[in-house]
Amino acid sequence: MGRITLEKVTKSFGEVEVIPPLDLTIEDGEFTVFVGPSGCGKSTLLRLIAGLEDTTSGHIRIDGEDATDLPPAKRGLAMVFQSYALYPHMSVRKNIAFPMKMAKVPEDEQNRRIEQAAKALNLTEYLDRRPGQLSGGQRQRVAIGRAIVREPAAFLFDEPLSNLDAALRVGMRLEISELHKRLATTMIYVTHDQVEAMTMADKIVVLRAGNIEQVGSPLELYKEPRNTFVAGFIGSPKMNLFEGPEAEKLGAHTAGVRPEHIEVGDPASTYWSGTVGVAEHLGSDTFFHIHETGLADTITVRAPGDVDYKHGDRIGLNPRMDMIHKFDQQGLRIQ
Repeated sequence: MGRITLEKVTKSFGEVEVIPPLDLTIEDGEFTVFVGPSGCGKSTLLRLIAGLEDTTSGHIRIDGEDATDLPPAKRGLAMVFQSYALYPHMSVRKNIAFPMKMAKVPEDEQNRRIEQAAKALNLTEYLDRRPGQLSGGQRQRVAIGRAIVREPAAFLFDEPLSNLDAALRVGMRLEISELHKRLATTMIYVTHDQVEAMTMADKIVVLRAGNIEQVGSPLELYKEPRNTFVAGFIGSPKMNLFEGPEAEKLGAHTAGVRPEHIEVGDPASTYWSGTVGVAEHLGSDTFFHIHETGLADTITVRAPGDVDYKHGDRIGLNPRMDMIHKFDQQGLRIQ
């Protein structure tokens, strides 16, 4: 079991309140991602759950039991950090075994768990190597293996892929997601990368300045962002947001449309028009950054890869009117 509940949890450092009163429930077996810009409080919140930081007020319950004042070792949670924190002089086997050795788990049980974790993480052939003989992705898998053998109620990941290159990040994203499906254990994952959040999560918690802006599935946040902050944060490239006469004509203070919901065409027969700036050719897709639209400084449009406009070309833009997002003067979604 791994149901985690936060009830009116706050955190202050001196006079500075970094987590205002916050309520959140993470269901057993759920993959929940905390996402937001740097300084939004996501790592602090994870550390409060882990017991690495003391709560200023409120309660943290794990499977219904109050864990607010329990030390980290008594919470039944396992944390995987951004840094691998492996012992360089120990083999992979001994690194994975270390938390069990500290907990005085019998040796035959240690070996069973090590073999099981190594198989799940494709580490079996590396058990006798040392960390220095492994790639970054393999080291991160060892760190995850060390967490798995503790058989925790939940796994806590604090930006575990930040030190990896782009290709390894994609591979490790898939491996962690597959691991979650196999183990069916609660996982809480912190990242500033909303692509990671969208591709991995059952549930996303969007944070800003310690406040929860919205909680929901990736598609819920993509289709119905609660406010302009979530609208501009979720999605890659981000939603185009604009104010002024065009937004008012649509019945909103601020209007938004995603790059993939704008078609390009002849400026004489389209709703808006603009001048092509930078074009990012990605093969299957091309992202055009359009200026002089009268909407915003730059409008981003996603087009098929074979669309080939040049820098300085005048281009027409046709938004899908059924996919326009509308927000009021406070930045809240208009239903």
